[in-house]
Amino acid sequence: MGQRMWRFARGCAVAVLLAAFVTACTPLRDWLTPAPDAPAEWAALVQEVRAFERGIGFTGTGNFTSATEDKADYPFCGYASRWVLPYSYQDPAITWVGGITESECKALAGEDDVFFEVSEAVGEVGTPVTPAMLTSKLDRFLYLILHEDCHDQFDLPYGVEEALCEVITYKAMVAFGDAKYGPQAREDRELRRYAETQSRRTRAMTAYYAQLAALYARFERKELAPEALLREREAVYGNASRPLGIPLAKLNNVRMANGMTYSRHYALVEAVFEAQGGDLARTVAFFRQVDARKPSRAAVLKRLGLQGPEAENRLVFVRAYEEAVVETVRKRLAETTPAR
Repeated sequence: MGQRMWRFARGCAVAVLLAAFVTACTPLRDWLTPAPDAPAEWAALVQEVRAFERGIGFTGTGNFTSATEDKADYPFCGYASRWVLPYSYQDPAITWVGGITESECKALAGEDDVFFEVSEAVGEVGTPVTPAMLTSKLDRFLYLILHEDCHDQFDLPYGVEEALCEVITYKAMVAFGDAKYGPQAREDRELRRYAETQSRRTRAMTAYYAQLAALYARFERKELAPEALLREREAVYGNASRPLGIPLAKLNNVRMANGMTYSRHYALVEAVFEAQGGDLARTVAFFRQVDARKPSRAAVLKRLGLQGPEAENRLVFVRAYEEAVVETVRKRLAETTPAR
């Protein structure tokens, strides 16, 4: 998959990763006008969020500066063999297709695990405010703005950047809610509940993926027959459904791999945030330093002996580049954390 398709898949995947995690929150339609020709209320909220973002060190972005009715939402489809557990949404084992219907997606997937969703917005392309965003809820609206704006601040491998933007977004939602609505206000409580719930589910994703990875390792070593693999993975999904907040019918390896892109390094990023005294501006500055000090893609490709236009899409590169940046984070954290 080329870089443009990775960006499309990433934008769609982030918009729907947590869409299945249902939380009760104030519908935007209760207090925002959805019509693009009457943008004063949603535009005012976006401007307040942007002022908050500047306070934590974000630079301006071209996202959510206008509304549109031309594109209500963004359907996308991913599928992969059920005999493989992909590493992340960048794993070439997953085939991503945009702009098709659910029935077309399932027809393409055949017997494969399939992940079809419709997202409210696509990131990193100057995305507008869509009707789907305006009819969503306050927590989702703020999540999308903060998370997509976060991606425009860094040039890190997606496996690191997704976790970084999850942590920043959840912490920022709480801080913004406190500042705008005041502690204990209904909106503030709802934003805090959303952030805490999704953070907990992100950690749970890591634990259940580890159980699946152990099963698939046994399968690859021929310690599990195919029928036993499917039976045991169904048991894992049965246990995971409630903690993840995802219906059992929607749980499969593609959805789990997508989720792990956001979850794998979440604990490390959260440790950085805590080491910065829970300060968002210091956390943003820390990762700007990581961004400046990280090894280049070219250096990682050279070390791996990879060449060609598709070299960066190979899983060996995806993992190696991600691991190299994680090592940069750990080194920087050791340098900036006082010895005890």
